[in-house]
Amino acid sequence: MARPPTIRSARRLIAALLTCTTILLPTAPTADARPRSQVSPRFCAIDWRRGDAAVRRLIRCAEERWSVPGGAAKALQVAACESGFEPDAYSSGNAGVYQHATRYWPGRAQAWGFRGWSVYNGRANVIVTLRMVHRDGWDAWSCA
Repeated sequence: MARPPTIRSARRLIAALLTCTTILLPTAPTADARPRSQVSPRFCAIDWRRGDAAVRRLIRCAEERWSVPGGAAKALQVAACESGFEPDAYSSGNAGVYQHATRYWPGRAQAWGFRGWSVYNGRANVIVTLRMVHRDGWDAWSCA
């Protein structure tokens, strides 16, 4: 016949359950792991179509949120080298301000909060790039 549980065994069981629950519960997301939908449409809402000065402002704005190695100066230098700050730049299968490979763009855009956005959209291209670089560094860019 089974013995009734003691207070000590009940406490152990509760402690074990709490430990398991703590391990299984999702942790609060970090700023960089925010759900895709939380990239506000108003964040860095700079009209990038107004020329390279506007694209530069957009890059500085995004870099304030997602710091990158070398800071805004490096982000500006890479964009100048890659496209001359031209959102409609295209060369050998690469497009946009930061010259993303067009075959990879849809997945990158979706992963970083711009599902369905064009690689030629300056705001999407800049923010996706700076979020990627914030996490992984500049290694993917030849001008870095």
